[in-house]
Amino acid sequence: MQNQIAQVFKDKFGGCGTFYTSAGRINLIGEHTDYNGGFVLPGAIDKVIMAEIRAIGGDKVRVYSLDIDEYVEFGLGEDDAPDEQWARYIFGVCREIIKRGYKVEGFDAVFAGNVPLGAGLSSSAALESCFAFALNDIFNAGRIPAFELAFIGQSTEHNYCGVNCGIMDQFASVFGRKGNLMRLDCRSLEYEYFPFHPEGYRLVLLDSRVKHELKDSPYNRRRESCERVARRLGVETLRDASMEALDAVKSDLSDEEYRRARYVIGEKQRVLDVCDALGRGDYETVGRKMYETHDGLSHDYEVSCEEIDFLNNIARRCGVTGSRIMGGGFGGCTINLVRNDAYDSFIDTARREYHTRYGIEPTVYDVVISDGARKL
Repeated sequence: MQNQIAQVFKDKFGGCGTFYTSAGRINLIGEHTDYNGGFVLPGAIDKVIMAEIRAIGGDKVRVYSLDIDEYVEFGLGEDDAPDEQWARYIFGVCREIIKRGYKVEGFDAVFAGNVPLGAGLSSSAALESCFAFALNDIFNAGRIPAFELAFIGQSTEHNYCGVNCGIMDQFASVFGRKGNLMRLDCRSLEYEYFPFHPEGYRLVLLDSRVKHELKDSPYNRRRESCERVARRLGVETLRDASMEALDAVKSDLSDEEYRRARYVIGEKQRVLDVCDALGRGDYETVGRKMYETHDGLSHDYEVSCEEIDFLNNIARRCGVTGSRIMGGGFGGCTINLVRNDAYDSFIDTARREYHTRYGIEPTVYDVVISDGARKL
């Protein structure tokens, strides 16, 4: 990929620039906990966005997306936003850096990536983090703090791309460290690295290739349920709630509210339990907690779907150590922790049975926990 980018850069702009990269991400456990003040456990992966960038002065940005064969020019003023959605991510990063009092001037760039689109691996966060890191290095001598780079990516989503996302995706792309997952406290933004060296296991995603579009707003309705329960318990978020306190007010809650809160409170503890297990190298416990999370997301939080539950059931029957739906829900991927000796049988069975049931095969992505944003 780097050689291809370099050749295209030379052909379009002449000469060469500097290479930067940032990664997509997985989240091992800790789903729908961010807006409840809890913990997440993401890691950067070996699927990346890579860019060659060179400063040219002035206020014109010239960018070519190799993957979709599109070229865009735009200025650096607030009224210069490009029409192309992919270019708005880059424009937004430029604007958010400038709005914070830092410097951006004109530049040339060619970029490409191998982060699968639509699979829940946060290709947009990888793109934002790649350019935020690069522009910090090129124009600001690295003065922008790393956490601010993550917030720049998040603000880009909010202000220029219409996505009201949390901080986890950009955090993972900026702070990723090879061989480590990161426990992020979504309330305090404190974080800690935990070793992830699953010798004898592989981490693999199965993309269901479906995404159910629902007429209502299931994300917002679940968030509102959690907030109502938190108010009833007299706490700011369910992060501060216990199962005992929830059971004490069960009669005051609807069945739906109770189940939503039960999942969130349980998931908070599961993240902590998985971190303890990683410290011991106990991947069997990690796997059990993944299955518990899937059960909670499917039955209590109700964000799974028929196709994802089907893949999860295949994992159980094939002796997969751990499996769960990953991401917001209603489609997307399962994330699976698979022993090496069970891998081939699991993948073959999943492809065959899923095709028989739904007429398509799930896409398989093997992933390795890798470094985040950096200069090459």
